[in-house]
Amino acid sequence: MKCQYCEKPATFHITELTGEQGPQILHLCEDHARQFLKNGNGNAGAASSITGALAQTLKLSTAKDELAETDQKACPVCGITFFEFRNTGRLGCPNDYDFFKSDLLPLLKNIHDAQRHVGKRPRRAAAMADQHENLVALRREMQDAIGREDYERAGQIRDQLQQIEANLNDDGEPS
Repeated sequence: MKCQYCEKPATFHITELTGEQGPQILHLCEDHARQFLKNGNGNAGAASSITGALAQTLKLSTAKDELAETDQKACPVCGITFFEFRNTGRLGCPNDYDFFKSDLLPLLKNIHDAQRHVGKRPRRAAAMADQHENLVALRREMQDAIGREDYERAGQIRDQLQQIEANLNDDGEPS
């Protein structure tokens, strides 16, 4: 269907209930819908509700253009585009969280009403999880020291790891 005022496709279809005259149907393109919104055509009561809905729709249209632009952004590390993320719901690599941060934060806010996870951790596993993270970091640091041929530092880290693992075993928890 075409706009009532031009040859463009009508994307806004408005039905105004005017009372005695019966319903008035408008078929408008985006440009004429914006003009309708600016001029405030129609009844004062009807126009306010229509213009509010129309304004919201036009804002969504602008957001749609911005989203199309955002969809083209691609991670320099893994190459995933924001469009691929939106379709699959999965990011390609840890770098994506930083690269798409400005686009992900409003999405998380909209979905979860928050941008920070405040979930629960099992009480008994909380301390263990921190210690295991520490062990992983120390093992990684030891591998880096070996790669740099800094065997003295690697030996210190190895001794530290053995001490932590011994403490874990004394507490009755597996290492």
